[in-house]
Amino acid sequence: MTSAEAGSLRRLAPPARRFLAHRKGVLVRLGLWSLAEAGQAFLVGQAVARSVDEGFLAGDPRRGLLWLGVALVAVLSGARVVRGVFAQLAGVTEPLRDGLVRRAVDRSMARAAPGGPGGTDRAAVSRLTNQVEIARDSFAGLVLTLRSFVFTAAGALLGLLSLHPALLVVVLPPLAVGLALFLVTLRPMAAAQRRALAADEALGEHAASARAALRDLAACGTGPGVERRGADLVADAAAAARTLAGWAAVRTAALGVAGHLPVLALLVAVGWLRGRGVSVGALLGAFTYLVQSLLPALHTLMTALGAAGSRLLVVLDRILGPEPEPEPEPELGPGSALGPGVESGPSTASAPGAAAFAVHTAAAPAVELRAVTLSYGVRAEPVLDALDLRVAPGEHLAVVGPSGIGKSTLTRLVAGTLAPSRGEVRVAGRAVTGRPAAELAALRVLVPQDAYVFSGTVGDNLAYLRTDASRAELGAAIDVFGLAPLVERLGGPDATVRPAELSPGERQLVALARAYLSPAPLLLLDEATCHLDPASEARAEEALAGRSGTLVVVAHRLSSAVRADRILVLDGVRAQCGTHAELLGRSPLYRDLTGHWNS
Repeated sequence: MTSAEAGSLRRLAPPARRFLAHRKGVLVRLGLWSLAEAGQAFLVGQAVARSVDEGFLAGDPRRGLLWLGVALVAVLSGARVVRGVFAQLAGVTEPLRDGLVRRAVDRSMARAAPGGPGGTDRAAVSRLTNQVEIARDSFAGLVLTLRSFVFTAAGALLGLLSLHPALLVVVLPPLAVGLALFLVTLRPMAAAQRRALAADEALGEHAASARAALRDLAACGTGPGVERRGADLVADAAAAARTLAGWAAVRTAALGVAGHLPVLALLVAVGWLRGRGVSVGALLGAFTYLVQSLLPALHTLMTALGAAGSRLLVVLDRILGPEPEPEPEPELGPGSALGPGVESGPSTASAPGAAAFAVHTAAAPAVELRAVTLSYGVRAEPVLDALDLRVAPGEHLAVVGPSGIGKSTLTRLVAGTLAPSRGEVRVAGRAVTGRPAAELAALRVLVPQDAYVFSGTVGDNLAYLRTDASRAELGAAIDVFGLAPLVERLGGPDATVRPAELSPGERQLVALARAYLSPAPLLLLDEATCHLDPASEARAEEALAGRSGTLVVVAHRLSSAVRADRILVLDGVRAQCGTHAELLGRSPLYRDLTGHWNS
């Protein structure tokens, strides 16, 4: 037994004793039904032996038939015994399942509660469903098979001894050999089962994490890395399953030895047994004990211990054992720790290193791209190809182009949440690739199309990027963005916001007002006004353009582009930048987009 298994047994022994101690009545009733099963096993072999020796071979067929009738009654009574056993079994297995579910829920809630380890317990789903059911079914199987083997074997061995002691000399050695071979497989089987469960949990957690971060994976270009990690986890799970299957094959061989050698040994030893006075009826009774009782019970026991036993030990240890140390979340790419909705900014006016960062930015372009190329794969066509761009401090730039041309990619490159394949991206004179999130948050806010609003007060939502905002500043932002009717409907700045009760446009206004209050000098709007009506959009963009700082907007309407100081047109071939009038003269794509927007 490994140290891990020994530790598991030590941890599980006290709760197992307490669990069984509270169910003595059920266990006693289960034992009584098992005694009946032992008597049934004993009676069948005795009836067969006596029907031959005292009946048919003695010239008394009536007596022989009578004993066979006794055997038939004993066999038929097995149905009543099985019914009684299962009736008592529920009194043990169902409380176990209920207790394991409560334990799994308590652990998950404790992890999420304040003061707990924190993080999302993605393995809780596996514990509450798959693992709890494995534990219940495995425990039920073990109770049935252990009970059946102990009492059936006792009845059968007692029957063999009563028929003739020499029968035990022939039968017991091959049984012991097969059982010993089987016991050798228990430890590696348990280890393989543990690895298989761990691999299953790791794969499930990776899938849940990747599914929740699909947008970030696409934006950061880290999908291939996460895909490789998933492939590695699938390979690990497959390898664990193959190892488990290999030991299952060894266990099957042990079952064959224990299940067939005793019968063969008895056949080979018939002459020897007859020479020691074993009657024909005793031989037939011995075969009956082996084939009808002892070997089936042993086969069931070995199957249960080899599969259900190891699974039960591993699963109970994972549910009842100590909380594992939380593993750090894998980084999805530069700047992936930007918080919900990719919208970021400082919660206070500064962060470590932010002051030195800001000093360096004086007189530098607000945004600068130097020959930036980005592809979402080694052989994929570039989304942006050798793009050069300079945005002056305080400038209002609109970005336009067909859907899928790279507008959102551009904003994420500037925000530092996506690294270019080639080239350099600078914000306020400093390269953003690989820059700590705290430094980047001090300089820019990215507001995506899907605005993030959390369950909290109105004031908390608005001051999310500037926690020291005064009541007057919050009120000014509410007035500027026309949020007064919404705030009044909710019950004031201190009222609780329920995100599901807000329309997409209302959520966007809250997110825009939050960005307005942020001290970050660069605002990036990725179609962040697409759910607003034209008047609300114009008011919001004018307010954001009027604050101190630079504004880059992925335009949703032509009016948004016209309000900008300059417009960047992305066409997938050659980007062009200029004013509305200049682009109408030299950009066919911009003229087409203008016609589309005006139609």
